[in-house]
Amino acid sequence: MQDLFVDGQWVGSTGSGPGRVILNPFDGSELATVTEAGADDVHAAVRAARTAFDSGPWRSTTARHRGELLRAISALLVRDRAEIARIESLDTGKTLTEGGIDVDDVAAVFRYYAGLADTDAGRVVDTGNPDVVSRVVHEPVGVCALITPWNYPLLQLSWKLAPALAAGNTVVIKPSEVTPLSSIHLVRLVDEVGFPAGVVNLVLGAGATTGAALVEHPHVDLISFTGGLATGRAIMAAAAADVKRIALELGGKNPNVVFADTDFDTAVDYALMAAFLHSGQVCSAGSRLIVESSIHDSFVAELARRADAIQLGNGLDETTECGPLVSSEHRAKVEAHIERALADGARLVTGGRRPEDPTLANGYFLRPTIFADCRSDLAIVQDEVFGPVVTVERFDTEDEAIRLANNTSYGLAGAVWTNDASRAQRVAGALRHGTVWINDFHPYVPQAEWGGFGKSGIGRELGPSGLDEYRETKHVYQNTRPAPQRWFAGGENRDG
Repeated sequence: MQDLFVDGQWVGSTGSGPGRVILNPFDGSELATVTEAGADDVHAAVRAARTAFDSGPWRSTTARHRGELLRAISALLVRDRAEIARIESLDTGKTLTEGGIDVDDVAAVFRYYAGLADTDAGRVVDTGNPDVVSRVVHEPVGVCALITPWNYPLLQLSWKLAPALAAGNTVVIKPSEVTPLSSIHLVRLVDEVGFPAGVVNLVLGAGATTGAALVEHPHVDLISFTGGLATGRAIMAAAAADVKRIALELGGKNPNVVFADTDFDTAVDYALMAAFLHSGQVCSAGSRLIVESSIHDSFVAELARRADAIQLGNGLDETTECGPLVSSEHRAKVEAHIERALADGARLVTGGRRPEDPTLANGYFLRPTIFADCRSDLAIVQDEVFGPVVTVERFDTEDEAIRLANNTSYGLAGAVWTNDASRAQRVAGALRHGTVWINDFHPYVPQAEWGGFGKSGIGRELGPSGLDEYRETKHVYQNTRPAPQRWFAGGENRDG
């Protein structure tokens, strides 16, 4: 097996482990066995990235050429769209349609940063002195560790890799050990494009071993991580030892506020999509419905009726509307959340169980689940479940809706549904979340920043700020007519 990419070569692990078996979450069948990196492999990858950054040809590559390389990756993604979408569906369980949308979005991200790569030459600062030229310029940070999650492996990698390369950094990629297959394919495209050796490196393995070795490596300058809060805290602590730069996206518990004056059917339709897309395994999932009291009962009833009709199945089947959870271990975690919610007094409206269809028995499926009569202090309302589970709270006034929506330690995303334009803007302005949708849910564009408030993380991805995460800012001050001056007592003007 040669699934590690180090210093421009596909290599096996220096260790003697058997590798990791990657399972299809639809039926538990084996998809592939991949190489797992040991500490020596991580060290080799970081050393290659360090050498490529410090003394390789990448340092002299122009911003325009970096943009051309990113544009070439985008073209190859378009070429391989069908194959990559299938890989993503098999590996994560999402539908083939969702996998195809992911590839389209990834190609768009690379195109966006290809266009942005050479558009910022810095700025000139007017010092008020005609003999001084003062410039603020940007330089790459250095060696970047890019650690990505299992739910959107390809998409989340693109959000990190494209701006890191556009800025001129070198990288070591560590995808989730659960879903590494599309990341391997993307690195093969990088290899096909022809980046200098050591610029892009790939190591595979578990977070506790491979990830920890990468985070703690003294020659890594920046760590970009998307994943859970507990791991994010550990990364912050480890990064502090060497004062590494960090960019963290740590999830959310996202409110979806529905006022009575909105279009009822449309709001129900989007509430289903917000909560159950990719079986709720989305950091921005609308897992907290907050519904105005006058429509609460009818809204919950219709939501449940339509949730019960969602077709579970193989992501490769075009009739499937919702796939499995990513692993049996993750399903067990979601089921534990459900059990606690029942014990805490939340009312189970529908779901909360595995499907009865025998054709789904070997997969990691869970029926879409709705809890009503929820209080904001319940664990099911406050904790990120990351599964097909939505809670419903009710409100009577606009101020109460805002208070409930902001009653979370996270702050990634949220939405407001109303036909009152003034109310929409008031509520959106009051929500303490990094993205707020009005009469919509889930869309993003590469040009707009993504990230959260509070425990949702540090820094931003996408947009110009996503590029800035991977750049250092330098001030260059040039005195064009230096003249001797006596700065200290006893100083001598030698020109006199």
